[in-house]
Amino acid sequence: MTQPLSPAVQAIQPAGPPPKPQRRSSLWTVRAPISRRSYWVLALTGLVTPLLLWAMLAAWGGMDPTFLPAPLQVLNKTWTWAMETGLMEDMGISIYRVVAGFLLSAVIALPLGLLIGSYRAVQALLEPLTDFIRYMPAVAFIPLVMLWVGIDESSKIAIIFIGTFFQMVLMVAEDVRRVPAAQVEAAQTMGANRSELIEKVIFPSAKPALLDTMRITMGWAWTYLVVAELVAANSGLGYAILRAQRFLQTDTIFAGIIVIGLIGLVTDQLFRWAHRRAFPWLYLKG
Repeated sequence: MTQPLSPAVQAIQPAGPPPKPQRRSSLWTVRAPISRRSYWVLALTGLVTPLLLWAMLAAWGGMDPTFLPAPLQVLNKTWTWAMETGLMEDMGISIYRVVAGFLLSAVIALPLGLLIGSYRAVQALLEPLTDFIRYMPAVAFIPLVMLWVGIDESSKIAIIFIGTFFQMVLMVAEDVRRVPAAQVEAAQTMGANRSELIEKVIFPSAKPALLDTMRITMGWAWTYLVVAELVAANSGLGYAILRAQRFLQTDTIFAGIIVIGLIGLVTDQLFRWAHRRAFPWLYLKG
């Protein structure tokens, strides 16, 4: 016959299986991944909700359509603009101006930022000057750009270049400075010279952050489009918005802003897709 356990032994015996930890929803777990379905549901909710609120406010009738046109009115204006008054041509010339100014900035800012982030001497020489200029508003350079460059396409590209270049240089330099010092020291221990350090250690390690910097600064380039098209423009999305302002064509203003936002959204998603394709190991699930 089994002897009953003493009270002391019973006290140290587990009463039963340990309770299962409560599973928290991954939606509210810090930095936890979510399913693709959840992502798209939330993304669509975030995009559609402001449109619904806008439609409800316009349908309420308390706002003059001159100041707040209804979404359907803006959609009709966009269709008319596309079919009759050259929306595609305006989009094409604006995309050209933004991309040209952005690429010109990147071609110069990437190597310059790489040098500033890699060498303290170059940082001391150029970073204070870059910091000084980047706080100057791009619109203030319009008179000088018109004097130095003229009023043709190069002036619009120059304004976008000025608006993005100095910010890009400093962000690239900061990305380079974030490369772990241990990697640089390990390469130096193995005999790497200065050019090898930059070419084979610093630049490859900074590539993911640099592509993210390009994505962010492309967004800034689009924000300078309207400013750039102040300079004797007769086409482009920014020019159409400014022209509509003079005639109180609020539906055209809304249409132009939404079209720019859609182009920016597509561009941003293309950068994200390129980031995933170029650096797939950053997206592996742990």
